[in-house]
Amino acid sequence: MRTLAALVLSLVAVSGAWAQGFAPFVVRDIRVEGVQRTEPGTVFSYLPVKVGETMTEEKAQAALRALFATGFFRDVRLEVENDVLVVLVEERPAIAQVDFSGVKEFEGETLRKVLREMGLAEGRTFDRGALETAEQELKRQYLSRGLYGAEVQTTVTPLERNRVGINFAVTEGAASKIRSINVVGAHAFAEKDLLDQFTLRPPNWISWYTKNDQYSRQKLSADLETLRSHYQNRGYIDFNIDSTQVSITPDKRDIYIVVNVTEGERYTISEVLLAGQMLVPKEELERLIRVKPGDVYSRERVSETVKAITDRLGNDGYAFANANPAPEVDRLKRAVAFTILIDPGRRVYVRRINVTGNTRTRDEVVRREMRQLEGAYYDASRIQASKQRIDRTQYFKEVNVDTAPVAGSADQIDVNFTVEEKPTGALLLGAGFSSVDKLVVSGSISQANVFGSGKFVSAQINSGRVNQTYALSYLNPYYTVDGVSQGFDVYKRTTDASTLSVGAYVTRSLGGGVKFGYPLGEQLYMTFGLNAENVKLQTFTDSPASYLGFVSLFGNRYSSVSGLIGIARDLRDSAIVTTRGSYSVLTTEMAGGDLQYYRVGFNHQWYHPLSRTFTLALNADLGFARRIGDKPVPFFKSYYAGGPGSVRGYAPFSLGPQDASGAALGGTRKLVGNAEVQFPVPGVGTDKSLRLGVFVDAGQVYAANAGLSPSELRFSTGVALSWSSPFGPLKLSLAQPLNDKSGVDRVQRLQFTFGSGF
Repeated sequence: MRTLAALVLSLVAVSGAWAQGFAPFVVRDIRVEGVQRTEPGTVFSYLPVKVGETMTEEKAQAALRALFATGFFRDVRLEVENDVLVVLVEERPAIAQVDFSGVKEFEGETLRKVLREMGLAEGRTFDRGALETAEQELKRQYLSRGLYGAEVQTTVTPLERNRVGINFAVTEGAASKIRSINVVGAHAFAEKDLLDQFTLRPPNWISWYTKNDQYSRQKLSADLETLRSHYQNRGYIDFNIDSTQVSITPDKRDIYIVVNVTEGERYTISEVLLAGQMLVPKEELERLIRVKPGDVYSRERVSETVKAITDRLGNDGYAFANANPAPEVDRLKRAVAFTILIDPGRRVYVRRINVTGNTRTRDEVVRREMRQLEGAYYDASRIQASKQRIDRTQYFKEVNVDTAPVAGSADQIDVNFTVEEKPTGALLLGAGFSSVDKLVVSGSISQANVFGSGKFVSAQINSGRVNQTYALSYLNPYYTVDGVSQGFDVYKRTTDASTLSVGAYVTRSLGGGVKFGYPLGEQLYMTFGLNAENVKLQTFTDSPASYLGFVSLFGNRYSSVSGLIGIARDLRDSAIVTTRGSYSVLTTEMAGGDLQYYRVGFNHQWYHPLSRTFTLALNADLGFARRIGDKPVPFFKSYYAGGPGSVRGYAPFSLGPQDASGAALGGTRKLVGNAEVQFPVPGVGTDKSLRLGVFVDAGQVYAANAGLSPSELRFSTGVALSWSSPFGPLKLSLAQPLNDKSGVDRVQRLQFTFGSGF
């Protein structure tokens, strides 16, 4: 408005000046006065008249409008001296600096970037209108963070050389907290159960991390939709949210939310029919229907039915198939019948597959996991398989896929994969604490996606009390274009077991090997390996008698070569956050030379969703070792149990046979089982980065000459916390042994492992 007023006043002044005896004249010269930063040529370029042309009142008016419109000048005047046109300008000041004081909620550089996009930045021409807009935007940002009492004061300080300094002084105040949320009109469900559906909630012990006690209009809208789904998935088809009131106390510190609802009646399904053009056998489509007559109406299951039918048609190339459920509501009988109208649309093929978000990872690393081909008919199952394979590389924290029709073509689409990369390097730390062992620490450094090539390189340097390791590992998962992998390992390792629960011994190993992998199918993979190792064994006077006997019979230096074969099957829906499916690995190892033995291991993980947020995870870890010939299985190749990843609540490596002093000897057979119900931490909503688990563990190891007695199994129960933190994965467990034997078992209730990404 100020700029417009100045323009009007200038035009009036110029009009009056030209009106006093003015007559059009031929411009003999043009002179610009008052410019400091602006080049005179810039002014000349906006003038509608040149030297030698006739100057008129209309051209003068046009010149003033053009110069004011640049935004460079606070005032512009035109004068005439002996047929010389004089342009007098007063420049707007330039912004010399932009400072913030009192800002803690935002990074200063982030705010500067936002202001720069609004035209307010160092070196630019100062515009008070842009300043006022920036001030309002800053206040809006604080409101979005729940800081309703935040105040912003702007100071503009004139500086030399027609410059100004801008300071935003912010008094943030305390964040407004949600003190209560009430659902009025609810009778079918307890209010507590309904509030569990909300992300927003009053402050609790985890609010410092989730910020869910701070009001957000977007979060409330999402919560109301979740509440609507909760009702409609349980038969309340007429459920309605009548109104929502959000009130804040005068001191702007407390917020109260009231949601008024009408539940309506509960409906059941009376009939489900299929109609329309069915290019797939009707019987096959009927098997995909997730709701049956007599079931309670569920919007979620109806949606699952629609998705299952459209996905099935999509497998045959009908990417834009529609399955529209047309309901017929009988309010008297409180029943609803559905006729699902099927329209397959046209069959389409994929023109192009696009990948975005992979700033470090090469395109080929993502594209080699594709099962959908460009130029082929669209296949929803192949696209889903592609997404899962990209997910299983574990180079990305999130993988999304969508399709877009090609403009001007009714039978072509583009498939767009969007990935979000995660740190694939890791500095891994493992630690445990007990009154006996105190703190035990180990670590390694690895890069699973070196230079974005998809290759794995790991350098392990460990100088802990137990393990001193120097190792280098390499793996190329696509040694050939068919997915044959190739890698190698070299290592030098010293293991000092004297500080653990096992009998005292030290091994110094030097070895290396090569390994290959071969895909047998989409979810089936086989590995082969050959490893050579030289071991020097050291025992002590207090070592178990069986250890000393082994050394007296076979010496303390051993050279051996072992072959390894493994087969894995991966049916998980996601390797990032698994909610359903299974993962199985069977491994065999056979060694010859100074050490002769074979070992067979089997690990099976199974996941089943109990609800939208709860997942049941089962794990079985079995091991069996046996000697070849007359030499027994070396005790330092035995199985051990106890500790993180095994039977929590017991000290690492402590379960199984013991000598007279109570030192664990290990065994040739291992049985470990884990059952865990995983769910989000209360108060964090559906955030999957922070999860709790309630578990029951069982396990034991047995000596070669002992029977597999179930009575010898050790059990524990407890809670576990896993957090995909910005610093890496953290796992912590607090366990209570259920049948530990006093004087025999070593208890360690608190255990954790931690890894830091880089």
